[in-house]
This record gives sequence, structure tokens and C-alpha cells, in this order.
Amino acid sequence: MTATESQTEARPADTLEDAPARVIPEALPLEPEDPPRVGEFWLRGRLGANAAGYLYAASDENGRNAVVAMMTEGSADDAAARDRFVTAVDELPGDAVLAHNDADDDDLALWVALGPIRSDDGSSAASDERLLAERRGEDVLSAVLMDRIPHVGLFRGPDFRHYWEGRRRPGLFRIWPLPWPSVLRPASRVALMLALAAMALIMLLAVFLAWLLFRNAEPLEPEPVIPTPTNTATVTVTPTTPPPGTPSSTTGPSPSNSPTLTPPTGLPSGSPNPSSTGSPDPGDKF
Repeated sequence: MTATESQTEARPADTLEDAPARVIPEALPLEPEDPPRVGEFWLRGRLGANAAGYLYAASDENGRNAVVAMMTEGSADDAAARDRFVTAVDELPGDAVLAHNDADDDDLALWVALGPIRSDDGSSAASDERLLAERRGEDVLSAVLMDRIPHVGLFRGPDFRHYWEGRRRPGLFRIWPLPWPSVLRPASRVALMLALAAMALIMLLAVFLAWLLFRNAEPLEPEPVIPTPTNTATVTVTPTTPPPGTPSSTTGPSPSNSPTLTPPTGLPSGSPNPSSTGSPDPGDKF
């Protein structure tokens, strides 16, 4: 075999060695059902899952990385599973638990943030810390699932299975403060501010158009009567002022406005005035 043939045969091996390795993602993308944030940690992706809970890659606003273990909907509704989760977290070293929620929140799923994990600077120490945090999170979820307990006795009958293993959605969570707008990108913040400015401009334009339409409107005649709480209306009567030069009297009507009585004509003198005596009695004719 010549040197040229040996170089030709070795060329495919060199090509395989020089080929770049397939990049494995740090974490799987979050699903729509996953919480964007638990506590003070923003979730970046999924690291693993089983029937008891999920492992998430997370970081807080200060750049501190962590691995968050969170119970599923089914395991969070089981009081015994919650006790096993709390017991497993209490057995971890004190410096490994960065944060966790209160075990008394019966309506929320329990979670714990594990670390510390330094920023990925390419060193083996950063990857070791992340792997250690992931392993501790797996141990916590395995304690809830009880899948690492050695079997005692002979295998007989059906396998043991928790009644809540089918409910694998992430457990209930509470976000406060709300994830927006701090989680938005700069471009999204600009779009949000422009939308709010457009809404304010439309409201001002509507108020201005209403003012133009109704500024010269005639007042209502008569004015509307607004009832009081007792369902009664108060009417105010304004007395009229007589024209100047008209004599006024404090008692009785004005002479100009009082009616004038004229005696009837065609009556004999000395006969009583019907207007003064009243109407004659019909019995007087007989």
C-alpha cells in the first residue's frame, strides 16, 4: 500500500473527526401551559419531567441561574405527595435551596429553586453545578413519585400506580407582579407605548367632537325635574316684578288688575240687586 492510498483511506476518518458535533439545546422550549415565572425566577425552558413534576431552567432579574422543580396538577392535589415534596426539600443542604414557596398554600403547586449555578463561562465548574442542581431536582420529584424505593417481597399482582399520574399538567401557580411589561423585549415595549398613546389620542378626539356638537345646543324647556330621594320634586316659583310706574299695594290686588263690577241695567229702582242678595228662592213665587 502506497502513501497516497493510505492518505486516501484516512481522509474519511479525518472528515468525521473534524465535523462539528450536534448542538444539544440547553433546555426544551416552554409550553403554553407552563408558567412564565414562579416566585422571583423567570423560567427559560424545560429540563425534564415525570408524573410528579417538572424541572425548569430559570434565572432571576439579577442574573442568578437556578433549576426549578415544580409539582404537577395531580401531585399537588395529593396531601401525601405534598408532604413527601417538603420532606425531600428539607433533606437537601441549606445552601442548595435558593427559594421555595410556602407549604401552606394549598391552592398552589409546590416548587423549589435549586442552585447555586454560576453563569456559563465554558468551564467545567459551571456545567457541574448545573448537573448537580438537576440531580437534586430529580431526587425531589422521585421522592414524590416513590419510584426509587426498593421493592420488598415478590412481584405479584398489578404494578403500583398513583391515582393522579394521569394529570400531568403543571400545577396551579400565582404570578405577582404580572409578567408584563418587564418580560417584554424593547420592540414590544415601544409597540405597547404607541398603542397606549393612540388610545389616549382617540379618547381626546372623541371628547373634542362631543364638545363641538353640543356647545351651541339649546337648553331644555322646561328644565328636567330631578326627583329627590323621597320621590318628591321641588318647584321654585319666582314672583314677577311689576313694570316701573305701576302703583303697588301691600294688601289686596292691584287696582289695575282688579275686576270692575257694573250693576245690571233694566231693573226698577228700589228692587234688590240680585248680585247682592243672591239668586231668588223659587218658593217665593207661590
